[in-house]
Amino acid sequence: MTTRTAEADSSAVVGLPSEPPAGIRFRRRLGLREAMVELWRSRELIRTLVERDLRVRYKRTVLGFGWAILGPVVFMLVFTLFFQRAGHFATGHVPYPLFSYIALVPWTFFSEAASLAGVSLISNLPLLNKVYCPREVFPIASTITAAFDAVMSTTVLLVLFAAYQYPPRLATLWTPLLIAVEVAFALGFSLFASSTLIYLRDLRYIVPMVVQVGMFASPVAFGLSVIPAGLRPLYAAIDPLAPVLDGFRRTVLHGLTPEWGLLGIAALASFAWLIGGYALFKRLETRFADFA
Repeated sequence: MTTRTAEADSSAVVGLPSEPPAGIRFRRRLGLREAMVELWRSRELIRTLVERDLRVRYKRTVLGFGWAILGPVVFMLVFTLFFQRAGHFATGHVPYPLFSYIALVPWTFFSEAASLAGVSLISNLPLLNKVYCPREVFPIASTITAAFDAVMSTTVLLVLFAAYQYPPRLATLWTPLLIAVEVAFALGFSLFASSTLIYLRDLRYIVPMVVQVGMFASPVAFGLSVIPAGLRPLYAAIDPLAPVLDGFRRTVLHGLTPEWGLLGIAALASFAWLIGGYALFKRLETRFADFA
């Protein structure tokens, strides 16, 4: 009797499916409205993370927030002393320090956002594993920290405007649109980098190299006019920052409207990065704690 029962139990176990039925498997549902509501409820946590990051970066330093200004200023001096003398880039009668610095400010924002947000999940492992919150608060907080540094570095622009007696033009009113495109690209890239870096740690070294190469491939030291006209649409799709940097120069320095065709391509590419990066982030976040 006991032998028959064991055989029956054994046959029952053998007959069990190796995987749960498809109908009861866990599926990650991406509800945009619910995610936005949850993110809004976590706004105080984002503010706390930004304050913490700023304190950690500048506490007990001699220059304090001056370090946010020093980086773009050093690059401006290097570009002025070496790049401009070697390349003689056309600036449209704008002083080259002003021409280069107005592109360095938004570029520095993007590079810092990508670098800080890329490792934001790994650097916040204690919170990631112990506290429940929308995981995207960490790259978002890092992006806001980079934006704070960018705002600080714009003070040098005021000095340059006064020193060269070259005031900003009325078309500067278009700059919020340029900022929106850049923030979308920076945040989308940050969400992509931070979520994939959890699974592929090599990206921790690849992302800074890509950012450094991107500074010399983007129109930071030179103008967009260097790129052949026929290649500019493709260039804008690959590097959405290019029309944004050119737009800052056109609006603030030359009083012109942005190059709408190229800016439209950059906007589409930037928001594609934002939507795709966010979708990938939400799909991968269920395993962050396991792989971290």
